[in-house]
Amino acid sequence: MTTEIAQLGPWFHNLHLPNGEQTAPNHALGDFPAFKWQQIAPFIPEDLSGWQVLDIGCNAGFYAIELAKRGAQVLGIDVDPHYLRQAAWAAAQFGLEDKIELRQMQVYDLARLDRQFDLIWYMGVLYHLRYPLLSLDILSQKARNLMVFQTLTMPGEQEKETPNDFGLLDRKQMLEEGWPKMAFIEKRMAGDPTNWWAPNHAGILAMMRSCGFALKHQPGHEIYVLQVDEALRSKQQWNQSEYLSATGQDWQEAVQVKVADKNTYMNGQKNLK
Repeated sequence: MTTEIAQLGPWFHNLHLPNGEQTAPNHALGDFPAFKWQQIAPFIPEDLSGWQVLDIGCNAGFYAIELAKRGAQVLGIDVDPHYLRQAAWAAAQFGLEDKIELRQMQVYDLARLDRQFDLIWYMGVLYHLRYPLLSLDILSQKARNLMVFQTLTMPGEQEKETPNDFGLLDRKQMLEEGWPKMAFIEKRMAGDPTNWWAPNHAGILAMMRSCGFALKHQPGHEIYVLQVDEALRSKQQWNQSEYLSATGQDWQEAVQVKVADKNTYMNGQKNLK
């Protein structure tokens, strides 16, 4: 077993295997991600029998395995075949091959996947994406119930109630603490060239509301348990034709709605003169 662990290394998830061995006992972050799971686990139903779960960026499968242990049917996706090999091997060690399906996919590929999920596990991915809000728009169409979300953030926990509308010359308020923001990392953070974005707390909540999710629990720093909110979803502020174009689908018919809304807005501006 020790030889197989070494052959499959390096490991980013420290898995506690059934025989007592660990895959990364000397992890720089400690017992990762077990300490994060301990924070989140009490906010997830103990019995997930019948639940369809999506684990995005599943890595070596720690969360997929824990959720499958609770009875869920899990689809784990990752872009890295190295991690998928680890996850497949680990699932077999726990006897969970029939509960965990693994695919090499980007989060954007989910737009063309004809499935929905009762729980979406979306941890440690958003800040690595060049197009983060597109990923949330896609997931909003795949979610039936809950999403567990974690991302790198800007400092600060302030929240500011923002206006329904404001003028072009009234932009100074966007500099205030608590206004939803997302910092762009032009070069590198921690030596990683794929660290692109760091939203603040208010920005996370605002993006989630705009995608139809409401905050249910916040188990720990940078960790959010979100619930699909049909009232928010019905008011989802997005451009359907842009979404369809970005995900490689036919958009020409949907653009008529955008044009109609634009004409309404422009006519309103004329009436103000």
